[in-house]
Amino acid sequence: MSASAGDDVTVGVPVCPRHPDRESYVRCQRCQRPVCPQCQRQAAVGVQCVDCAAAGTAQVRSARTVFGGRARQGEQPYVTYVVMGISVVVNLLQRVPGLEVTNQFAFAPALAADEPWRYLTAAFLHATGGTFGIMHILLNMYALFLLGPYLEHVFGRARFAALYLLSAFGGSVAFELLTPDVNAFGQYTSAVGASGAVFGLFGAMFVAQRKLRMPMQSIVGVLGINLVLGFIVPGIAWQAHLGGLLVGAAATAVLAYAPRAKRAPVQWGGLAALTLLLVVLAVAGLAR
Repeated sequence: MSASAGDDVTVGVPVCPRHPDRESYVRCQRCQRPVCPQCQRQAAVGVQCVDCAAAGTAQVRSARTVFGGRARQGEQPYVTYVVMGISVVVNLLQRVPGLEVTNQFAFAPALAADEPWRYLTAAFLHATGGTFGIMHILLNMYALFLLGPYLEHVFGRARFAALYLLSAFGGSVAFELLTPDVNAFGQYTSAVGASGAVFGLFGAMFVAQRKLRMPMQSIVGVLGINLVLGFIVPGIAWQAHLGGLLVGAAATAVLAYAPRAKRAPVQWGGLAALTLLLVVLAVAGLAR
């Protein structure tokens, strides 16, 4: 077909399938369709269209860390930051007169049967009285800030969240089993703080470094000092520290030593079994 110089020649001009109003003389290296600059995605050779680039990404297996977490290079430890944020906000709410946040969510063995949420909610509360209250949340959040990002990276977000919550649960169960329901003054015994969960992260770091054959002197020293302080400083629930430490170490052993061929089922099955064991112990403590 011929055309004079004044004709509008449109026949045979390639256009982008997503933007038919745009002429596109560059073609996708996979499907060979025309692709405009907005729809071009850089490939190893040439460019690809949006659809082919998305299909290629879906077929690539995501990288995994040595413990099975999804490797997210450069991404922030969002679970750690969310836990820290919730703890800070809740501590501020605890200080508001009339809200009674501490009384409603602190862990008290005598109230746990009717209000089982206290096993976990206590880990997001902290003391509010004077200098001790400030130091309580600051030290726990600082420890979480130091340990959380590394453990969240190697275990992945979901596994790290499970590890933290299991450690918190373990701390409450140990406090329940090792503490009388009523103190010498006839008051319900209770505990608040992320210390049980944080000690779980200490236990996790110990097991993870041992698995990776990394130097352990620093973590052993810090762990030892904190354990001793829990026994000699009054007002500290050493029972929760001990329970969190043991549960965190046990959970990490499940995550770290699961066989690679069946890693995910063994890991999640092991964590589920550990959760069931803690539930049984908690019920036994209530019966006591």
